[in-house]
Amino acid sequence: MSLLELRAVEVAYGDLPALRGVSVAIEAGETLSVVGANGAGKTTMLRAISGLMRPRAGQILLDGERLDTLPSHAIVGRGVVQVPEGRKIFPSLTVLENLELGSYVAAAKARRRDGLEQVFTLFPRLKERERQAAGTMSGGEQQMLAIGRALMARPRLLMLDEPSLGLAPIIVTEIFRIIGEINRSGTTVLLVEQNTRQALALSRRGYVLENGRVVLEGTGAELLGNEHVKRAYLGM
Repeated sequence: MSLLELRAVEVAYGDLPALRGVSVAIEAGETLSVVGANGAGKTTMLRAISGLMRPRAGQILLDGERLDTLPSHAIVGRGVVQVPEGRKIFPSLTVLENLELGSYVAAAKARRRDGLEQVFTLFPRLKERERQAAGTMSGGEQQMLAIGRALMARPRLLMLDEPSLGLAPIIVTEIFRIIGEINRSGTTVLLVEQNTRQALALSRRGYVLENGRVVLEGTGAELLGNEHVKRAYLGM
């Protein structure tokens, strides 16, 4: 059984379809990428999994049980946690306060000290800046904080929406390295990215989303070698 499964999920903004019969399966322990252009439906898919949007058809299941009928806070409580596009940190709060907000679920709150230790080990820079206002940090540091805050919720499935957006190449490399480390420590990762090359290189498997539909799926290596992917997303 898959950890998370989308079965023929359809989501719309009013009368405008955003996801059209999307079926995706994520196995426990893997890193899976969903790639595609702007407007393909990638963020909508994550919003549906997180409970921020309700599918008008289809099902979303975690361990075989319906997730799409639950409110967002209950979905986080089940271990499905999203790092939103644009980071969405609280700029006037300190780094430490932002991290502590990530552990509001009872099980995570009980292990807050362990969570902080894990985050500060992964991101030593956050430890150095724990008393600093989050809004005064660089974009790369804020992205590290957004990931760290999500890890404080002790996710089984960590979903990242465009984590490389707007960052310098050297920082992007570091962020992808850390995502790989998080996965190797046992957390399943669902990565939504426009940086197709790095996302698929990091992932065991991937899906290509176009106009709200899955048009290709395969291993990361297979998709990187696919002629359509090369032309449409790798500029080859």
